[in-house]
Amino acid sequence: MELFGFSVLLLSKLFFAAFNGILFTQSGLDKVFHYQGNLDYFKDHFKKSPLASTVGLLMPVITLLETSAGVTSLVGLLLLLLGHDAGNSVAATGMGLGGLSLVCLFFGQRIAQDYAGAAALVPYFLMTMAGFVLYAF
Repeated sequence: MELFGFSVLLLSKLFFAAFNGILFTQSGLDKVFHYQGNLDYFKDHFKKSPLASTVGLLMPVITLLETSAGVTSLVGLLLLLLGHDAGNSVAATGMGLGGLSLVCLFFGQRIAQDYAGAAALVPYFLMTMAGFVLYAF
């Protein structure tokens, strides 16, 4: 089946890559451009958790993971639009990095006992994993 000249499978891949690209690029770049504000927020958020002393180290890690997931997804999107075979594997890599980012964030939220924050990540994780699986086809 086709829609707008694209197969439904390809459209699904494009939408997943676009969503992942927007989600993680914005989140990562927000941490880059508002680093101190985010760092202060996370230090306060984790001040009573076992991660309190590691926030300064973990902040650049999650920033790099999120930004990499987003940019890789957007590159995959572009390659898919241009019809390159590498688009599938690049977009899948973006989905994998996104999944890793979300697992790290989920872990942090659970350790901080922010159960509502952890629960809010679940739909993003499910979306990312569905996209990840989709690239196998």
